[in-house]
Amino acid sequence: MLKTIKNKLALTLLPILILSNGPAVADHVSQNPADKAVPQKSIAQSFTLDQAIDHALINNPDLQIATERISQAEAQLGVALSAFYPQVTAKLGYDHSNNPAQVFSMIVVQRDFNSNSIANINNPGYRQNFRPEIIGKLSLFRGGQDYQNSKSAELGISAAEFERSSVRNALIEAVTASYYAYLAAQEAHKVAQDSISAIAGELKQTKLRYEAGTVLKSDVLSLEVKSAEAQEAQIRAANGIELAKTGIAILLGLSAEQAFTVAPASSMLPEPKLTASFNDLLELAMTQRPEVKAAANQVEISQSRVKSEQGAYLPKADAYVSYGQNSQSPGFSSSKDNVTAGVSVEMDLFSGLETKNRVSAAERKAAEARETERKTKLAIEREVKIAFLKLEEALARMRVSEASVAAADEALRLVNEQRRAETVTITRYIEAEVARNKAHSNTIAAHYDALSAEAALKKAVGDWK
Repeated sequence: MLKTIKNKLALTLLPILILSNGPAVADHVSQNPADKAVPQKSIAQSFTLDQAIDHALINNPDLQIATERISQAEAQLGVALSAFYPQVTAKLGYDHSNNPAQVFSMIVVQRDFNSNSIANINNPGYRQNFRPEIIGKLSLFRGGQDYQNSKSAELGISAAEFERSSVRNALIEAVTASYYAYLAAQEAHKVAQDSISAIAGELKQTKLRYEAGTVLKSDVLSLEVKSAEAQEAQIRAANGIELAKTGIAILLGLSAEQAFTVAPASSMLPEPKLTASFNDLLELAMTQRPEVKAAANQVEISQSRVKSEQGAYLPKADAYVSYGQNSQSPGFSSSKDNVTAGVSVEMDLFSGLETKNRVSAAERKAAEARETERKTKLAIEREVKIAFLKLEEALARMRVSEASVAAADEALRLVNEQRRAETVTITRYIEAEVARNKAHSNTIAAHYDALSAEAALKKAVGDWK
């Protein structure tokens, strides 16, 4: 990211620097009018593996979504904790009636009761009442539901954080695998191009020999078949490079318009290795994989929700206070204000079995969470086993490919000598040369595959959480 900012600043300041350099720069520009017609292209950013990982951690949309879910969970905790604070409400009421009972009540609360009020009690006429009011309410007890809901919300934050760790762990592994897949595709493309070049040269010489009558037509046709096969392999390899680059762009959160390149790996690639037994790695995975912690967290959340639903069987108690005034006209007068305070207790005696069914649903949800936790552990065990075996296989293939290079070099040397002695066909020589190039390329590709397998094992045990 720092490199990108520097590049943008450099491009922004370039016109200013040109103007500040005076006539010398102007003369130089005037001597190159063709340069003005060339549109300036944006510099494509080049990513090493470490730079690609850093960029993905900042810009990948999946990781940003996981971060937003943490904020959502924190907001849900705030909602749950609001139940422990007083609730204050402002109200303004207006009534207009000739109902004797209501009018009499208005007269009393407005403190206008006198002897005439009794005389006209049956025919009071119309009267209006304005009531501004502030009401405060505090929940004293709700069967433990508020506490359990706040506990679930706290656990929800942890669950969102574990989810983000899981996304981070998978993202780093995906970027690493895509990076090495791109480099391996480049090696395959290089082999295909070398094969095309080698076959093209030999095909040209063979055609000349055929015209001179020293070789058979079948030799020419065999080389043309080999050339077509090499071109097909080159097309597949080029497509593989583009697919790998597209995958990297998606992981980095780059749009289709953003140009970038993948920097080649250093000459000294890290040496992949297997440093622990499967049982040790599995134990480590069960300890630090965020998915395991998230699954256990969901079990706790479901248990808290069961207790919250069970709290509906218990009574609820609320304290309240109301301050307001009643008058026939808008405004406020302290001589007509009134205060009401009290405590209310209520308990559901029969809710149409709603509470029972809600508790039952929460219990089933808790059972589902426990099974999900067990399933998660089994899936992680399988993932660790597969990654362990693939790394073993990749390391073995790397050793075999390294040993095959010497054999391929020696085979090409012998076939070349036989070719000079004209004891082998040109097709055999081409096969030996292609095999030598492929053996060298396979060694590098096998190293990339082993590094990718090592990254997959690190992801399986949760190294990048």
